[in-house]
Amino acid sequence: MSRFSVPVTGLRSKYSNGNPGDAENFLKGGSSTAIDIGSVNQTPQNEVWILCLNLTHSSTFLQFIVCSGAVFFFFLIYGYMQELLFQLPGFQPFGWYLTLVQFAYYTLFGLAELVPKKDRERRIPLRMYALLSFLTVATMGLSNTSVGYLNYPTQVIFKCCKLIPVMIGGVLIQGKKYSMIDVTAVLCMVIGLALFTLADNSVLPNFNAYGVLLISLALVADGAIGNVQEQAMKQYGSSNAEVVLYSYSIGFLYILFGLIVSGTLMPAVRFFHEHPVETYGYAAIFSLTGYLGLIVVLTLVKRFGALMSVTVTTCRKAVTILLSFLFFTKPFTFQYVWSGLIVILGIYLNIYSKNKASWDMKMASIWAKVKQDFGLHSKPVHTKPGTVV
Repeated sequence: MSRFSVPVTGLRSKYSNGNPGDAENFLKGGSSTAIDIGSVNQTPQNEVWILCLNLTHSSTFLQFIVCSGAVFFFFLIYGYMQELLFQLPGFQPFGWYLTLVQFAYYTLFGLAELVPKKDRERRIPLRMYALLSFLTVATMGLSNTSVGYLNYPTQVIFKCCKLIPVMIGGVLIQGKKYSMIDVTAVLCMVIGLALFTLADNSVLPNFNAYGVLLISLALVADGAIGNVQEQAMKQYGSSNAEVVLYSYSIGFLYILFGLIVSGTLMPAVRFFHEHPVETYGYAAIFSLTGYLGLIVVLTLVKRFGALMSVTVTTCRKAVTILLSFLFFTKPFTFQYVWSGLIVILGIYLNIYSKNKASWDMKMASIWAKVKQDFGLHSKPVHTKPGTVV
């Protein structure tokens, strides 16, 4: 799946559920994807909307079921359509043209969101959008193109590991220091990715290291884009619709220029014209489900916090990988399973590191209740008078 970079500024209000930093921690921790839904903080805290469905007065359980079901529904279709596109014979060289089409759809989505608003003024300078668009193009274009050269489950696993370039960038650029838990989380992800890639190399006769390079570069761009978006949103107070519209419209021009210069535009246009349903049609479904899915993910983060959101999205990724093996013929080895579990361990260590104080308090509270229920209180030590203990 291609990446959507998500500005997190609109998610920093105090939530009635979850910690104030949950949304930012979840998004930076390496989960799914490039749309800012800035309107999240424009909705009253006690309201819960799933797209056009108002669940404010529904039970918490029903809200969670609907949110989780929508995440699975949209992103499973999204992943299936993306892999299906690359199953079309001859499609492999046209990953960048697919990204061009995807950017065209997102530009229309942003325009549709901006038109009804009264305030349509652009706040972020074009020079900032030039950088933002370039990073978005790199993230999504490289990610899309990698599907043509990489086993799809491997691409999904790589996309779980955004923390790796974020941490490296933090150390090299900002001189940040990280805890041992964070370092362990990154090591788990690195080891899991290496083992997953080695499994590919051992069972796939047409393994191509170029795909690993592409998805790795996409992760690097993805690690940078969050910081740029956050800075721009905080400094200029731009809206969701503005960021979507300008990022993808300028990015569309970047990709169009690159395709023209490289001479690959017309071959791609001819190929898509020969297979309109399997290309433009599938790309429309692919783009729409990705856009709607992210809106639901942000609602899930706001309402239930980072831990529950990561759990749902991680389970969704696991189901995506399973369906990839079921619907698209490919070799399988159990090394995929335990190397994927190592990556998941790294994800949860990262989430724990960001919420250590609150989680430790909760665990202490749970343990105290368990001791009380099972009578595990420590017995007092009785000593004889005059005995020195």
